[in-house]
Amino acid sequence: MAESATGFTDAALHEPEKPDQRSCPAWGAVISLALGTFGLVTAEFLPASVLTPLAHDLGITKGAAGQALTATAIAGTISAPTMAIITRRLDRKIVMWAMTLLQILSNVLAEVAWSLPVFLTARVVLGIALGGFWSISAALAMRLVPSHFLPRAMSIIITGVSVATVCAPPAGAYVGEIWGWRAAFMIAVFVNAITLLVQLITIPTLPPIEVATFRSLLDAAKNPTTRVAYLVVLLVASGHFASFIYIRPFLEKIPALDIETISLVLLASGIGGFFGNLAGAFVGKHSLKAVAALPPLLIAIAAVSLLTVGASALVSAIAVVVWGFAFGAVPVGLQTWMVLRAAPEQAESAGALMTATFQLAIAAGAIFGGLLVDNAGVASVVAYSAVATFLAVPTVFVLGPKRET
Repeated sequence: MAESATGFTDAALHEPEKPDQRSCPAWGAVISLALGTFGLVTAEFLPASVLTPLAHDLGITKGAAGQALTATAIAGTISAPTMAIITRRLDRKIVMWAMTLLQILSNVLAEVAWSLPVFLTARVVLGIALGGFWSISAALAMRLVPSHFLPRAMSIIITGVSVATVCAPPAGAYVGEIWGWRAAFMIAVFVNAITLLVQLITIPTLPPIEVATFRSLLDAAKNPTTRVAYLVVLLVASGHFASFIYIRPFLEKIPALDIETISLVLLASGIGGFFGNLAGAFVGKHSLKAVAALPPLLIAIAAVSLLTVGASALVSAIAVVVWGFAFGAVPVGLQTWMVLRAAPEQAESAGALMTATFQLAIAAGAIFGGLLVDNAGVASVVAYSAVATFLAVPTVFVLGPKRET
């Protein structure tokens, strides 16, 4: 998820130049990281695009199928802050290769899954890969290019997230409808295989130069402002993902859209998320509080619109696009507000904790959303999203930093 990009920008701005940083940028390796982010974000949220046929094929409820996101998120929550410690003595290229191999294994397992436990196992494997990837990617990127090329390198890497956000939801829904939901995961395997090939060719030997500890994470967590930021992350991300994986069933039931229209709406939402990312970066230059508070406010407004006039196909489409635009700005806004304002001297540790918090919020949202869908209907998760994201707004202004800079 676009949320997964947290940690890149903050590390680039604050981490000192590495002793082995190359005078000639390794752009091929940077592109391989962009491919890695594309594959991860695509695989992480692919179940949302094929939820209906997946649930039908495995003989389970939509709420149970939605727990695929929960399994990935819980594994990512545990893996994100610990993988750097577990692999601290390994060459970083070997770690990256291993994470990509885990992605391949996960998608293969998902493609052949014959039951919910097998499918959830595949998603746990993906969560381990996700946490491991984000725990070392920022530092890895900084060792691939000279310091004056870092902004360009970060832009290339985050492009993988943006492209996946735009392409994965509509493509997954369309492929799932034409060839079946398993074909979507097989395509993800193909993407992973290309990524691994590029990584094998391009990533140079990068021996570990840091020894990560839990102490640095604890120090970052003690910062009172970052604790408020983590609360905002929990509210916004849980509110978003409680509904995100059920947006297709909502559009199928309430405005009664066909699959072709749903695919177009998801495509437009993804494009909106891309521009939301750019808008978040722009607003962040002018007001830290605005960039943290406006995106969740827009999500809350979109959710209320779906609840009140969502029977209109046009209104539903516009609301989903606005929702995608707003959530596209969330990672940029929160990392700018939290890391650059609250913990500039602890950027990498704060970023790792933010990734873990984000994954925890995804898990909480998916679990609660599944319970609501199965017991109160799909509209109930949209109501929860409206409440949770709206509560994030006063949290920013009341509990957040009193000064903008």
